[in-house]
Amino acid sequence: MKPSNKSAYLSLLWLAAIPSLNIFYGILNRPGVHVYSLATTLDSMIPFIPAFIIPYILWYPFITGALIALAFIDRKSYFQTLTALCCGLVISYIFFSLFQTGINRPDLQGHTSFLYTMVSYVYSNDQPYNCFPSIHVLTSYVILRGTRIFGRAIWVMTSALSILIIVSTVLVKQHVAADIAGGIVVGELCFRVTGQVLHSLSSRTRSAGLER
Repeated sequence: MKPSNKSAYLSLLWLAAIPSLNIFYGILNRPGVHVYSLATTLDSMIPFIPAFIIPYILWYPFITGALIALAFIDRKSYFQTLTALCCGLVISYIFFSLFQTGINRPDLQGHTSFLYTMVSYVYSNDQPYNCFPSIHVLTSYVILRGTRIFGRAIWVMTSALSILIIVSTVLVKQHVAADIAGGIVVGELCFRVTGQVLHSLSSRTRSAGLER
């Protein structure tokens, strides 16, 4: 059911949960007692392509814009997607605190082009830890699942951008292949479980209303 503008605007207040949870990312984005590497031979074969820093950075407005659109189009899908995303963040932070992983980044010295400058900016503002599961992948995958309620053309576009963002994580050497797999698994698990829980709560609410 399409929400009214007033209820949609009120629903947007729940977006504050994301930056609130992100506080823990900064706290955990540093080396622990043990830092593990999940890099494999496959990762050494994946090239570094600085141009993919563009979709990597587009992740920030993409996630926000998709959630806002969902709030105005379908409140049920909005809350399922947002709840799944937040649950995924919590699970990720648990992994970061108990199983800290890191990644070796390429040396950017001597490169001064615009794309390399963008990559350098990302590197300087995000330590090479908090890798498994990838939050970029997890959240992009959840958005891919949540925006299926959009028309086919729009969903194809959001899916394409989600996939580009997911691929960009390894092509700019922010993550390894295992981080992608972990992000997708956690994202799918959270999306399915939150969908079932919200459906159960909705059914109970309707049943209670009929009994009155």
